[in-house]
Amino acid sequence: MHCHLDAPANAISVCRDAAQVVVAGRSIFKIYAIEEEQFVEKLNLRVGRKPSLNLSCADVVWHQMDENLLATAATNGVVVTWNLGRPSRNKQDQLFTEHKRTVNKVCFHPTEAHVLLSGSQDGFMKCFDLRRKDSVSTFSGQSESVRDVQFSIRDYFTFASTFENGNVQLWDIRRPDRCERMFTAHNGPVFCCDWHPEDRGWLATGGRDKMVKVWDMTTHRAKEVHCVQTIASVARVKWRPECRHHLATCSMMVDHNIYVWDVRRPFVPAAMFEEHRDVTTGIAWRHPHDPSFLLSGSKDSTLCQHLFRDASQPVERANPEGLCYGLFGDLAFAAKESLVATESGRKPYAGDRRHIFFKRKLDPAEPFAGLASSALSVFEMEPGSGSMSWFVDTAERYALAGRPLAELCDHNAKVARELGRNQVAQTWTMLRIIYCSPGLVPTPNLNHSVGKGSSCGLPLMNSFNLKDMAPGLGSETRLDRSKGDTRSDTVLLDSSATLITNEDNEETEGSDVPADYLLGDVEGEEDELYLLDPEHAHPEEPEYVLPQEAFPLRHEIVDTPPGPEHLQDKADSPHVSGSEADAASLAPVDSSFSLISVSHALYDSRLPPDFFTALVCDMLRFYAEQGDVQMAVSVLIVLGERVRKDIDEQTQEHWYTSYIDLLQRFCLWNVSNEVVKLSTSRAISCLNQASTTLHVNCSHCKRPMSSRGWVCDRCHRCASMCAVCHHVVKGLFVWCQGCSHGGHLQHIMKWLEGSSHCPAGCGHLCEYS
Repeated sequence: MHCHLDAPANAISVCRDAAQVVVAGRSIFKIYAIEEEQFVEKLNLRVGRKPSLNLSCADVVWHQMDENLLATAATNGVVVTWNLGRPSRNKQDQLFTEHKRTVNKVCFHPTEAHVLLSGSQDGFMKCFDLRRKDSVSTFSGQSESVRDVQFSIRDYFTFASTFENGNVQLWDIRRPDRCERMFTAHNGPVFCCDWHPEDRGWLATGGRDKMVKVWDMTTHRAKEVHCVQTIASVARVKWRPECRHHLATCSMMVDHNIYVWDVRRPFVPAAMFEEHRDVTTGIAWRHPHDPSFLLSGSKDSTLCQHLFRDASQPVERANPEGLCYGLFGDLAFAAKESLVATESGRKPYAGDRRHIFFKRKLDPAEPFAGLASSALSVFEMEPGSGSMSWFVDTAERYALAGRPLAELCDHNAKVARELGRNQVAQTWTMLRIIYCSPGLVPTPNLNHSVGKGSSCGLPLMNSFNLKDMAPGLGSETRLDRSKGDTRSDTVLLDSSATLITNEDNEETEGSDVPADYLLGDVEGEEDELYLLDPEHAHPEEPEYVLPQEAFPLRHEIVDTPPGPEHLQDKADSPHVSGSEADAASLAPVDSSFSLISVSHALYDSRLPPDFFTALVCDMLRFYAEQGDVQMAVSVLIVLGERVRKDIDEQTQEHWYTSYIDLLQRFCLWNVSNEVVKLSTSRAISCLNQASTTLHVNCSHCKRPMSSRGWVCDRCHRCASMCAVCHHVVKGLFVWCQGCSHGGHLQHIMKWLEGSSHCPAGCGHLCEYS
C-alpha cells in the first residue's frame, strides 16, 4: 500500500494508536489516516498566506502519551510544538528559538508528557519543559553537530546523543555540565541511534562507515555485541517490535531499499523492501507490538506501508558455497548439503593433507534452519609443512627505507638468501645491478662482423659518405693498391686490445690502438692514417701506421675495379666466395659510395635504468600473481618513483591492501604501520590516521578537556604540567601509566636516566621504554 505525496518527505512518525501517520518535509506537513487499503489525508498543517521557514521540517515526532501533541525540528533552528486539539485552523502551539543552526532531531520523553529534547547542528542539545517558554537545560557535546538524540527506555533520566565526529555520549538530564559516558562508535559521523524496546541495555547506532553496531550499555564500558555491514551509509535504524534480534535500516544515499537485519547474521539481510525509487528518508514500525507492518517515506514523494511477509528474502538467493584459505595454508570449503555425499559414503581423501568433515545437526528452533545451510569441509596442512615463519622473518628483517638503494638491495638479498629464498635474493641482486651499477655490455657477446660472420643484423658501424667528408681529407685520400691475399677480415679495435678475426675463427693480437681511429683501406698521400673524430677535433693529427704483420701479403691486387652496382651485388650475395668478396671490397669506387667506417657503436654500452622499467614491472606483477605480495610491495617501496609511475594506482592499492592485511593477521603491527607510512597511495597512507581518538581529562577535576587549549574549562587549571620544570607542556607529552604523572619528553627521559622515582614525588617507580 502506498500514497503519492505532494513533495519529498524528510521524516515520518506514527501516533500512539497506530491509526495516523504524520509526514514532514521542506514543503510538506500533513497527517494521513491509515486505513485497510489506502492512506487518506486528514489534515494539512502548512497553513498561512506566506510560507514560513518554521514549516520546513527536518524531523517530526508524535508524542506516545498525548495523541494531540506533535513536535518538529525546523531547518532554521526553531523547535515547534503543535497541538492538534486546538479549534483554530493553525495548530501551532509553541516556538523555541534558542538554537543557532538547523535542528536535526527532536525527541519526547517516553513517560514524561512535558519534556522535549532537541539536538542541533550547532553542537548543543536542549531540554524543554512545554510548560515554560525557555529551555530548562543546555548540553554541550563539544562537537560540531548533533545528529540524533534518544531518551532511554531503561533509565528515566538518561538519553543518548550521536555526533559527526563518531562519538556517542550518554547524558543525565539532571547534570548538564558533563556527560556520563562517551565512546567512539564509528569511523565518521554517527547519523542515528535507537534504544532496544525489550533488552533495554542495547543501543543500536548507524553511521557513514556503512555499519550498524549494537552496544551493551549495562557494562562499565560500552561493549559492542553485534555489528552489521551494509552497502551504504546508514541514515535511520529502528528495532523491530517483538523480535529481539531484528532491526530495520535505510540508507542516506545510493541505496533506495529498506533492509531488515538479524544481527546474528550480519552480512545477509533477513528481508528487503524494494518499493521506493529514491532514497528512503524515514521509517517507523506501525505499532510497538506488531512486527508485521513497516511505514516509510522517501524522496520520491511516496508514503508506503510494507507487509513483512511480502518482503523479498535475499538469503534465499544467497550462495551457500564458499572457499577460503587459512593463515597457515589450511583450506575450508562449504557447499550445499545436497551436493555433498553423506558422511558414511565419503571416500577418504588420498592427498597429503588431512581432511575433516563437518555436518552440523540443525536445531528446529533455530531461526536460520533450512535457509542456505551448508556442509563444511576442511583440509589441514601436515604439521610443519605449512609454516609461514619465512614470511614473518622476512617482514621483520627487510629494510625498506633509510639507506642508499644499493645497501637496501644488498641487505634484502642477504635476508632472502639466509631464509632459503634464492630466487628472491637473485631478484634483489639484479635490481641492485640495474639501478646502482652501470650496465656494461660485454664486448665478446656482440657480433661486429659485417662479412660472412654477420648474423645479428645490428648496424654496429657508422658509415660516412666521402662527399660529406672534409675537403682536405677527401682530396688526399686514395686507395692503396698493395699486394696481398684477399680475405674478408673484419677489424674491431677495443680500448684494451685489437682482435682481428678471420673466417677461420683465428684471433691475432693487433696493435694497441684506441677505438676511435679511422679503419679500412684508406691511406693519405704519404701513407698516413688519419684520426676521424667529428666531436673532438684535434689541431694536430698524429700519424698512425698499421703494423705489417696484421696484413700478410699474398699476391698482387687486381687494378680493374668493378662498378658500384657490381660491388653491392657481390657484397650482398650469400654465394660469393671469400676471395671474390675481398677483391670487391678492395676495388676503387666512385667517391659517392661509402667506404669509410668508424668503430662507433650506434648505441651506448651503458644501458640506462629506464631500459629495464618494463621488465621490472613485469617482475612485480609476476610475484603478485604468484601470491608473494610481500616482494611486490617491498620492491615498490624501495624503488619508489623509478617504477611507481609505470604501475596504475589501483594495482598498487590492491597490493598494499593485501600485504597490510597479511601483516595484521600475523600481528605484525609495527611493520604494517611502517608500510602504511611509506606508501604514496592516498587510500593507503590515511589508514593509520583514521579511527584514532584521544580523550583527555583534566588531571585535577577528572572532567573531559576541550580541544581549545591547555586550561580546563571547569576548574580553570592547567591540565598538562611538566613534573620536572613545572611549565605547561605544549608539545609532546609523556606520562607514566602507573601514576599518571609526566611532562616534556626530553625532561622525563633525562630525569629517568638518573632516578627511577617519579619526579612529582609520589613515590612511584616510573620506567620509560
